[in-house]
Amino acid sequence: MAPIRRTARPRFLAASAAIAGGALLVGVTAAPSLADEGHGGDHDGRTAVKHVLLLSVDGLHQKDLDWYVRTHPASALAALAAHGTDYTHASTPVPSDSFPGMVAQVTGGNPGTTGVYYDDTFNHALLPAGTTNCVGVKPGAEVAYTEAADKNQNSIDAGQGLSGLPGSILSMTGTPATLLDPAQLPVDPATCKPVYPHQYIKVNTVFEVAKHAGLHTAWSDKHPAYEILNGPSGTGVDDLFTPEINSKAAAPFTGDWTQDNLATQQYDGYKVKAVLNEIDGKDHSGASAAPVPAIFGMNFQTVSTAQKLPTSDGLTGGYLADGSTPGPLLSKALDYVDASLGAFTSELKKTGHAGDTTIIVSAKHGQSPTDPAALKRVDDGPIIAGLNTAWKAAHSGATDLVAFSTDDDIMQLWLNDHTQAAADFAKQYLATHSAAGNTISKAPTTVQASGLTTIYAGAGVAKYFGTASTDPRIPDVLGIAQTGVVYTGGTAKIAEHGGASADDRNVPILVSTPGAKHAQRIGAPVETTQIAPTILDQLGLDPRALQAVKIEGTEALPASRR
Repeated sequence: MAPIRRTARPRFLAASAAIAGGALLVGVTAAPSLADEGHGGDHDGRTAVKHVLLLSVDGLHQKDLDWYVRTHPASALAALAAHGTDYTHASTPVPSDSFPGMVAQVTGGNPGTTGVYYDDTFNHALLPAGTTNCVGVKPGAEVAYTEAADKNQNSIDAGQGLSGLPGSILSMTGTPATLLDPAQLPVDPATCKPVYPHQYIKVNTVFEVAKHAGLHTAWSDKHPAYEILNGPSGTGVDDLFTPEINSKAAAPFTGDWTQDNLATQQYDGYKVKAVLNEIDGKDHSGASAAPVPAIFGMNFQTVSTAQKLPTSDGLTGGYLADGSTPGPLLSKALDYVDASLGAFTSELKKTGHAGDTTIIVSAKHGQSPTDPAALKRVDDGPIIAGLNTAWKAAHSGATDLVAFSTDDDIMQLWLNDHTQAAADFAKQYLATHSAAGNTISKAPTTVQASGLTTIYAGAGVAKYFGTASTDPRIPDVLGIAQTGVVYTGGTAKIAEHGGASADDRNVPILVSTPGAKHAQRIGAPVETTQIAPTILDQLGLDPRALQAVKIEGTEALPASRR
């Protein structure tokens, strides 16, 4: 595969809603078209866009959108598509993880530019979390911008201490950096201070550009660590609502909310209500007046958990045997997202903002595999243990080779020996060893080459990402997984994301602008990085105010330019 950085052109060819009893009750039959609403225009006679509502439906594939619109012609998604531009060949960055996926949409940059390769990585230049005396400390640290960084990862308010949870969650702060535990953050050796997520990202965001223009911004996402979207200034998002998805607060069941799809819907419902409050001219809590944001939106988790879970709420997860048709749990999750979209479009109409709001629907990542028969679950633990044993056998007195790994349906290894020779050793081991796994029926299977198709090492990883070999953030070894391989030690999930397959990366981009009368389908290859300059272009702001846009030459989506 070619390097991921783009220089000039795209590279890859490839309802009403209310909170009641702590849960969102959503009902919708047919959504109003934004194109049917009255609207003003600018001096060129074009519709004046004052707001962009960005929705990331994590896990959603283009084929899911096509199926839903085809089988639900009266749906909110169908109404949006009937007056929108559907980019049918859109790709996420690699790795197709939530963190780089969301960062791409709001910066216009790939990981080599943004410096964000995953939500849980390793950095050869930083010091371990909790370091208070930096003198003589050897560099090399995990960078965990996940629920692990929360003051309390088991609470939906991440440790803020709200009473009456989960129903009171809308009272959660809009400045989630205050909910991160500094002792869980990596440390900068130059300052001996913790590195917050917004300090880690290398480039600015659309929120910062909008703030610089005097506009109001808001966003809602799944961990407080998404304060990274504030950008290097730390102040890009005025109202950032980040209830913790991995909490174990009271729910329709007991345990991690991602392990039950109804619980995930309840969780998403709080964010839906927050967006509705913002459309109504309030902050996310609904308690205070605020301008309707120029850029706002949320991510949905409901589809993602319905794709991952083998069963939930008495329904089978994932896809049917054809690998394309959503199964009963996923179909229900798509209904939920559609109803929420209907609530948004109805509220925009009610408040008079249907005529000045562009809606963009996409996804941070897809999910792989969609074909149940292709699934091969492989425990990465024995693979890494075997690699460490082989290294120590070949190097007398050596310690473990692998310092840290991130393996979902991609393999990323950071090594204690940060040399090309060590990376080549790991590559050779992985390429020549088989690994045990199991299928969806739990039948045993064996995968060759550690479950990988392509392995990059050292300088090869840097070339792949389009960055320097000296970049302390990139993995020393990058493995592209075979189709269907998911690195997991159990049988609790049937799909994952992070990899480079079409199932991981072929997500929708659907853009509906006010005043659009007809549907368009554009099959030219585009990238989710192009969402960022499109947002600014829609608002009449200069996309080149984004640093990543200038570095990579990222263009606004075709047929969307104003």
